[in-house]
Amino acid sequence: MKPTAPVLEVVDRPGCQPLRAGWLLLVLVATPLAGAQSDEPVHFASEIRPILSDQCFECHGPDRAARQAGLRFDLPEGLFAPAESDHVPITPGQPELSELLQRVISDDPDLRMPPPETGAPLKPDQVDRLRRWIQQGANWQQHWSWQPPVRPQLPDVADADWPLGAMDCFVLARLDREQHDPAPVAVQETLLRRVTFDLTGLPPALDELDTFLEDRSPNAYEKQLDRLLASPRLGEHMAWTWLDAARYADTNGYQGDLTRTMWPWRQWVIEAFNANLPFDRFTTEQLAGDLLENPTIDQQIASGFHRNVPLNGEGGRIPEESRVEYVVDRVETTATVWMGLTSSCARCHDHKYDSLSQEEYYRLFAYFNQIDETGSVDSGRMAHPILKVPVRDKVHELRLVERRLADRKATFAAASTDRQPPDRQAWEDQLLDDGQTPPVWSPWQYLGPIQADSVGHGHNKRYGPEETGDASRVYGDTVWQTQDWPDDSIITMPLPPSCVGYAYRQVHVTNPATVELTLGADNGIRLWLNGAPLLNQLTQAGADTEQEKVTLELEPGTHHLLMKITNRTGSGGFYFQSTHGGLPPDIAPILKTAGDQRTPVEQQRLTELYRKSLPEFRDQAQQIRRLEGRRLRLENEAYVKTMVMRRRAEPRETYLLVRGRYDQPDKSEKLLPQVPSALSALPQGAPADRRGLARWLVTADHPLTARVAVNRYWQSLFGIGLVATSEDFGSQGAPPSHPDLLDWLATEYIHLEWDRKALLRKIVTSQTYRQSSRATAEAFRRDPQNRLLGRGPRFRLSAQMLRDQALAFSGLLAERIGGPSVKPYQPVGIWSEFSFGKIRYTPDGGQDLYRRTLYTFWRRSTGPTNVFDNSDRQVCSVRPRRTNTPLQALVLLNDPTYVEAARLLARRILNMADQTSERHLATAFRIATSRWPSQDEQNVLEGCLERARKHFQDQPVAAELLLDVGQARRNPHVDNVELAAYTSVMNVLLNMDETITRE
Repeated sequence: MKPTAPVLEVVDRPGCQPLRAGWLLLVLVATPLAGAQSDEPVHFASEIRPILSDQCFECHGPDRAARQAGLRFDLPEGLFAPAESDHVPITPGQPELSELLQRVISDDPDLRMPPPETGAPLKPDQVDRLRRWIQQGANWQQHWSWQPPVRPQLPDVADADWPLGAMDCFVLARLDREQHDPAPVAVQETLLRRVTFDLTGLPPALDELDTFLEDRSPNAYEKQLDRLLASPRLGEHMAWTWLDAARYADTNGYQGDLTRTMWPWRQWVIEAFNANLPFDRFTTEQLAGDLLENPTIDQQIASGFHRNVPLNGEGGRIPEESRVEYVVDRVETTATVWMGLTSSCARCHDHKYDSLSQEEYYRLFAYFNQIDETGSVDSGRMAHPILKVPVRDKVHELRLVERRLADRKATFAAASTDRQPPDRQAWEDQLLDDGQTPPVWSPWQYLGPIQADSVGHGHNKRYGPEETGDASRVYGDTVWQTQDWPDDSIITMPLPPSCVGYAYRQVHVTNPATVELTLGADNGIRLWLNGAPLLNQLTQAGADTEQEKVTLELEPGTHHLLMKITNRTGSGGFYFQSTHGGLPPDIAPILKTAGDQRTPVEQQRLTELYRKSLPEFRDQAQQIRRLEGRRLRLENEAYVKTMVMRRRAEPRETYLLVRGRYDQPDKSEKLLPQVPSALSALPQGAPADRRGLARWLVTADHPLTARVAVNRYWQSLFGIGLVATSEDFGSQGAPPSHPDLLDWLATEYIHLEWDRKALLRKIVTSQTYRQSSRATAEAFRRDPQNRLLGRGPRFRLSAQMLRDQALAFSGLLAERIGGPSVKPYQPVGIWSEFSFGKIRYTPDGGQDLYRRTLYTFWRRSTGPTNVFDNSDRQVCSVRPRRTNTPLQALVLLNDPTYVEAARLLARRILNMADQTSERHLATAFRIATSRWPSQDEQNVLEGCLERARKHFQDQPVAAELLLDVGQARRNPHVDNVELAAYTSVMNVLLNMDETITRE
């Protein structure tokens, strides 16, 4: 049930009132600048509590075990009541009688606090603030983030015409206090580029830019927002940060780092964002989707949020120790993602800074302690509970194939059955003779080796040849090679440990025939005939004779046999022997029976056999066989297994773990699920399980959830949250730069019934968001981090946005949404280095090379974009890191992704008809930056092009080498020198500061 939202005032226009002249004079006189006046009010929450938290809470805070002298300064009774020594730490209005202040300023090292050996004395301005706070009455306030957000009144501002909405009033009021003017509105090109990146993660296309610039209507910007908010690219972009928070990866982590299948959960996240699933449901389905009444498959998939935890499949592990670690991870991830709390230290002792005791930690632990898991990993890859999930596009394709197959079979069955041989006896005699003709086998073709994570993984994974068995196709850098392997002997293949190899050959028969195969393999073997699976065996034995026997019933024509061998250790190999069994076993007896003595069934069997030998019927039969093979293949592909949550049938008891150790439970008290007492109470009737926890998190009076959520949206749009420490809203975290704005956003989000897109729309239509990011040197000096929000945000694009925009500029970006992870270009040897050569990276081909970075295969031990500060997905991460290093520039200039994108962008530009080189360069500049170049910039580009032309005219081999980068085909109709020259210039454009920066 959705929590009841409080009655809140909805303000579309701010209604801010201009300050009267007298009030303005008072504001100007009282405005705090660099030095504060002694009579200014000191605020406990923002000025005193941080001092106590940094300097005092470690010894005099919430942690009972570490508390000294019985003093607790995080509660008012600890600050204002007499201590065991009868001294009063704080006496309001009387600094000289306040023992805490006297200890801070004492010259006696035995009395001074903090103790001199800590090396962390209070600074003079901190001492001054503490003294003034006591003089002013020592007003105490609970930590701001532990109080439920209350809808604030809109402040008065000096310029009532500037705000476009309530948010702007709070921003402008702060700017007024700081005597700081807001920046002007950004130009249209910059604004569209900014909001397109922020909502979709991609740059605007030229036609989108032109449409916006040509639209003179007053709501032109709002029209673009409607388009962007409805774009499926929004879900992909927003999913990235949620995947970071959920520690999503395609492997388990730890030493083996084996592959898992969690992409169905990722697809659910994308679809949830695109469908604008309200945040309360988004929360409930991920934390407790499996516990809902009659949960759908999608809701069960959603519960996989907490199955993204790394799994330990190492030998010698203790399953219960691993299981406890998984539960701990879920507690700490939930606390960080939904509440912005650091909880890890409460695993071993009471939190030193926030009101979270060790007992309360393990009561939260109890919510996640009932999962039906053991700490073991099944077959080295995934751990139960596991759900079989339909893959929608594959299921749809399977249904189409089944319909086509049924139609073909019906057509074949309805075909004329009165076709008889002109001379039946001669045909039957010939059939007997031909039945002795052995099949004709083509030479073997070999494809491999292909690196696998493990034998089981390699044996089951489809690497490509299974799709067609076509020996003319190329799979990455691996190609088919003809082999002269003899039959009836054990073949040693060039197949290292943990690798897969494919062997392919054709067999041709002139009449229906039976062929017996005798096979053996080291260690796994799979066999397909015309795409239909015939054998699937994984053993511990090496290749030997007589291991497996398979019978092939062949119709007249050419058939395709594909064999897949998976090797565990040593050198892989196989054994192959074929025996011609002659005619199908039921045919020879019929032929030896006199015609007038045959039954109608036997006569019909011969008629069918004759019909199948005719070319037109043979083609139909071949089509049916192909469809049968495709159907069988799709039946395998139409379903995948993914990890989900599921409650144990037998409840598991929860105890406090002494020092956090799995094997030291304190069994003196059984702990039931419960939420921290310092936060809001559980809703009435909430069940004592994950459903109740989820309901509690999204209640209207929860002090943290809405604040944390809106702060992260703000962070994604402005580069930094209103609370800079988006992972920590506790005592050690940063205070909000605009407390009232944060609370207004939080209460507004609840009032909007957790409508994410509606909230985003409010933020990006604000005047605050629309400001130019350009500012004076003085403005940058006064506010280098833009904490006052006096200008538009400007920051470097993230790793995934850099790659995605390069693909978009070049026209390479694949449009497909969802599905399994893919493997684009990656430097050679990275996987081999961490795995001691056991795992090799093989890039995908075709469109999979050019899908959005969101879908890139993520290995925990070496993520795909580590150079650009991305999360390693080992633990929950909610605050992005941004750096600018020479190594990043090196990647952007030389990585195949960007070099190929530059070449395709050059080809795109050169394909534009009736344009001069000057226009080509200007258009390319506009594609990269969303604006036309200045004359100086145009001159630089033309100079770059001329120098590049001369360089490649003098060194044509260098042009060839440059144009050979990447798998995308070259245009044979474009001169190599010209294309290489333009490619070099496009490479420059892709690396300009303006191109890789969102401003």
